[in-house]
Amino acid sequence: MLTPEIRWLWEQIARRADQRGDAAMDNRTITITPPDDPAQRSAVLGLFTSSTLLPGRTHRIDLQRFTQSLQRRGPHLTPGAVAAHALGRPLAQRVADKARLTAHLITLQNLRSRLARALPPTAPLRPDDTGWDSLRRRGSIARLRQHPDPGKLLTAAYAVLNHLPVEGRADRRRVAHTATGSPHALDAGTELAALVLAEAAVARADTETGPSTREAWDQLGVDLDTLTGGLLSLGVHPTGWHIPPGQPIPLVPWVLQRADWPAPRCNDDRWIFLTENPSVAAAALNDIQSTVRLLCTMGTPSRTELDAVARLAAAGWRIAVRADFDSAGLALVRAVLAAVPQAVVWRMTAADYSASLDPAPFEPGALNINGLGETPWDPALAVVMREVARPAYEEAQIEELLDDIRRASPASAAPSVTAPFPTDFPVSMPG
Repeated sequence: MLTPEIRWLWEQIARRADQRGDAAMDNRTITITPPDDPAQRSAVLGLFTSSTLLPGRTHRIDLQRFTQSLQRRGPHLTPGAVAAHALGRPLAQRVADKARLTAHLITLQNLRSRLARALPPTAPLRPDDTGWDSLRRRGSIARLRQHPDPGKLLTAAYAVLNHLPVEGRADRRRVAHTATGSPHALDAGTELAALVLAEAAVARADTETGPSTREAWDQLGVDLDTLTGGLLSLGVHPTGWHIPPGQPIPLVPWVLQRADWPAPRCNDDRWIFLTENPSVAAAALNDIQSTVRLLCTMGTPSRTELDAVARLAAAGWRIAVRADFDSAGLALVRAVLAAVPQAVVWRMTAADYSASLDPAPFEPGALNINGLGETPWDPALAVVMREVARPAYEEAQIEELLDDIRRASPASAAPSVTAPFPTDFPVSMPG
């Protein structure tokens, strides 16, 4: 029964066993297709039939009678048992594994429901049972299942949701320590942080892309770090601060959250320039002797930084914003215009982009066309950037930018439009 010539039979029985989830295959019937090789067909004579099988013609086997025939050779033999021995593997594992997986997922889903119901009425987020399928579509359930202790991970995630600030703000390390006993349990890249943010996104019905990590925590009232990052400032500081002229200072998130900005004096130039790259701030610091009012985001701004810029505008300052000609830069400008509708876009037209392109750059980067978005302040800019498909950078216009800063007035400033701007910008740690 274990000769190579008869292996084809056991392979077909094993395949049906896997499909049925039946390891014994000792009842019902099965249809087999004999091979072309006459030696292989002859090898099964006497097992379940005494007739010669025809190649390519299906043949139905009564598995109960086949089992009785096999058990004359051994009382515990079944077609499935012999097939498993012949192939050297257990049968019907796929169905059994699927059944175990289904039972495990049901257990986790029930645990999630109990944890959600146990959240206090004051909890800022209360996921419901309908969110399970959303988590599955996001891939969160697959990652949860791969964790060494999925139940423990899920319980910890709901402990974090239970300790989110109801009002005000909280430091992420303190939330993590209070909920789990470890201040690093919610660090970037941890499975717990990913699951908490996924649950929050589902509860808020966010899109699949959703906000970036920093913005997602910010929406939960949780600060990643209030003492690093923020804005680099030249000549812009809160009320009551006395900073020597020409002294650059970092305005960390803790300061920006609490800053009270002075209004411009009657004889002040009212413009504040907002750029993305510290190279612009460094050039202004080194090359301009007169008063400079410039803020540098050093990357993509957080909600805290945008709110601080909005309060500057509310205090009477005019904001001129610009960034690199790439997906992140355009998103930054849209974010500032969403926070400060009266801001103007500074040297970021289609003509400025074309003038900023290097004719023969070393290893030119590719532009993320799909993530580019629109440029409502100059619709032609997005069109030409898609056509060229190359980024351009602030440093290409550094002399023109310095002239504007020196003059304290932005040239080629495109006024903002009144239509609402998308808030699809990714918010991340500056830098």
